[in-house]
Amino acid sequence: MSNQSENFIRQVSSANREVVGEGVSRQILGYNGDIMMVRVWFDEGAVGPLHSHIHSQVSYVESGRFLVTVGNDVQTLSSGDCFFIPPDVDHGAVCEEAGVLLDVFSPVRQDFLDGGGYSNEA
Repeated sequence: MSNQSENFIRQVSSANREVVGEGVSRQILGYNGDIMMVRVWFDEGAVGPLHSHIHSQVSYVESGRFLVTVGNDVQTLSSGDCFFIPPDVDHGAVCEEAGVLLDVFSPVRQDFLDGGGYSNEA
């Protein structure tokens, strides 16, 4: 796979969506070696289990409601809210109302480009 996305990504709602777990699907958007944006759809009740990775991550709640854990902090977040995850910090989410997260990673999640990466996580 290329090491960089196209400059313009149109029809984002229908492009290259892949199932990554029960009730969870994702779509890789713009990326290069330094940064990546991923859109993740969650059905109500879907779980992004606690996990950690070397990447910095910031996630924006586009829609829905999520019980989000970052380290020892747990909060319910809804549309318009955001959370930041430093590298190597345990985090996860439980979807309380079907919704969408926009995740930004730095550096790029090469494991996602290689067809792997998280399964059923936020």
